[in-house]
Amino acid sequence: MAAIITDQIRILSARNFLAGVTTTTNSYYSFMGLPNSSDIQSDWDNNPPSPIDSFNDENNFWETIIALKKISSGDVKLVVPKNTWNSGNTYDMYRHDYSVSNTAPVSGATSLYGASYFVLNSDYKVYICLQNGNTPETPNGSPSLDEPKFTDLEPRTAGSSGDGYIWKYLYTINPSDIVKFDSTNYIPVPDDWETSSTNSAVRDNAVDGSIKTVVVSNRGTSLGSAGVVYTKVPINGDGTGAECTVTINNDSQVDSVVVSNQGSGYTYANVDIVAGGIPTGTTRPVLEVMIPPQGGHGFNIFRELGTRNILLYSRFENDNQNPDFITGNQIARIGLIENPKAFGSVSGLTLDKASAVQALRLTGIGYSSATFEADSFITQNISTGTTAVGKVVNYDQATGVLKIWQDRSMSGFNTVGVAITNPEFGFVRNKFTASPGSGGSLRVYGGGVVEELTINDTFTGVSTVINNRTYYLGQSFVNGIASPEVAKDSGSIIYVDNRPSVTRSVNQKEDIKVILQF
Repeated sequence: MAAIITDQIRILSARNFLAGVTTTTNSYYSFMGLPNSSDIQSDWDNNPPSPIDSFNDENNFWETIIALKKISSGDVKLVVPKNTWNSGNTYDMYRHDYSVSNTAPVSGATSLYGASYFVLNSDYKVYICLQNGNTPETPNGSPSLDEPKFTDLEPRTAGSSGDGYIWKYLYTINPSDIVKFDSTNYIPVPDDWETSSTNSAVRDNAVDGSIKTVVVSNRGTSLGSAGVVYTKVPINGDGTGAECTVTINNDSQVDSVVVSNQGSGYTYANVDIVAGGIPTGTTRPVLEVMIPPQGGHGFNIFRELGTRNILLYSRFENDNQNPDFITGNQIARIGLIENPKAFGSVSGLTLDKASAVQALRLTGIGYSSATFEADSFITQNISTGTTAVGKVVNYDQATGVLKIWQDRSMSGFNTVGVAITNPEFGFVRNKFTASPGSGGSLRVYGGGVVEELTINDTFTGVSTVINNRTYYLGQSFVNGIASPEVAKDSGSIIYVDNRPSVTRSVNQKEDIKVILQF
């Protein structure tokens, strides 16, 4: 039994995902993480490994997440491949019948949605190509010479070069969407096409099953008197009302076919030259009628352009009011999480930014000049024979806040969860504490710091005042310790991207654009 999953279900899946992101029922977050990529693979920056999709690796991803950023309804768009118009390029034309046996001549695509049949001009206007100069002499089309810039509702040529192109204007990208959603390879599509007044003129002008173009694939021979123009030649099929004008050249062949009445209701059609009074000649011409998508050109932008991709935008930007995005260390992994939960709660995370690591507020002589080495080990003896171990994410000398992370390697296991023989600190991942037991202390060791620094167990709050200046800490501290703001292993990690590491600085921001393909 032979079967296929059609492109239409991919379009539906993309739109359903968009609807899920833009409702209040679900929440989606981007994340940054993996500060120690070179410990995992020495040549990570030159050859980042492909992520592995397994439950074990999902747990591993969580262990190295540093911070999350909420994705709002305004941060997600349907997108399509970017084909920028350039003079001299040849583009595919719209055809309803591309297939494995009838590939797009320019791109070689075996389906419409793989073809380069629409373009973005220099004014961020989008056009579909209904004719690319295709003739019997140029069956693969011709170079486009005239940039389309008009906003007429009906298709037409773009200039006077005679390049043979006919363009249909679809929409103009909203200026507010350009920064977020225009990328190297994709452009945004209006997600409110069915209801938007901005695009209503194009949408309402569409006629279901209307004929816009007829392609001359064979001009025929001996079709009667040279130079004759035949008008109101009927276009027959399952629709009604379509007619065209056929011009015969000086060699008694078809010179051109222009649709004079688009009609409606066609899903198949042919030009009836006999009914139009055109002599059949020695060789009958081959005139191919192009059938529009359901509803007509411009009616359903999602179906017409094949919106099978989603772009999610996120910005990691340092924020003095909520410093969850670390500086002075690296990130080498980004991703997306669906419906994470707040730490210590069954409720979903709602914060705009959230820290995924524990933090300690330190005190002691020299805390304001101490420099912790990124990704170095620190420890606390929490009781006799029991040690908490972590790695440095970053340290703020002004506030004494040390962010740390812990993974399975700090509790006697390797990165895939296999136990290590005689681990230095045992097989339990102990948390740092402001209430050490017998034999323990508040002292923190390691990180390349020689000062005697301790957890400030008298501090509770989310901000502190130092020398008459208020510092916001990003996390809520209780007795000098702040828990992560997101519950580890909650929600579903739906996208992971391993990339060359980036060292974040104070004035740095990263615009993250994630493409999900359905």
